[in-house]
Amino acid sequence: VVVKTSGAPAAAGADLRSLMKQIDPAVPVYRISSMEERIGATLQERRFITFLLTSFAALAVFLAGIGIYGVVSFQVTQRTQEIGIRMAPGAKRMQVMRLVLGHALGAVAVGTVIGVAGAFVVTRSLSSLLYRVAPTDPVSFVAAPALLFGLALLASYIPAAKAMRIDPIVALR
Repeated sequence: VVVKTSGAPAAAGADLRSLMKQIDPAVPVYRISSMEERIGATLQERRFITFLLTSFAALAVFLAGIGIYGVVSFQVTQRTQEIGIRMAPGAKRMQVMRLVLGHALGAVAVGTVIGVAGAFVVTRSLSSLLYRVAPTDPVSFVAAPALLFGLALLASYIPAAKAMRIDPIVALR
């Protein structure tokens, strides 16, 4: 039974119980709640799943940033002598930065293309979890790679800035 009230459902509960006893005393009246509470209870599981997915996605983005930083930093350490050799005859610091960022962002671009292609395939199976979003939502397919590309640029910039400060004489020793 749905009853429209002007006040709180708890206040109308006593009146509803007495009215139902007058109509038919054998009918039990229980679980009196507002429509917002009923809808909230049905959506509680979806909200929890959404919270978990969002938390894991944020953790994945964080770990991806740390991983990119680690790989690029290791690559700069391994290539210290090469960078020193490039800087000794006159390579500019911005050229060294472009070299490091170019390698890192090139790998990220390849991974992004593979990831977007894989996402097109996988989204069909996740369509039951989506609400008011198409499986091939263009905003999602642009925003996610842009976020990851920006994260990769930020994570790669720190080792690239370190590579720019390499002293050619120290690197060649």
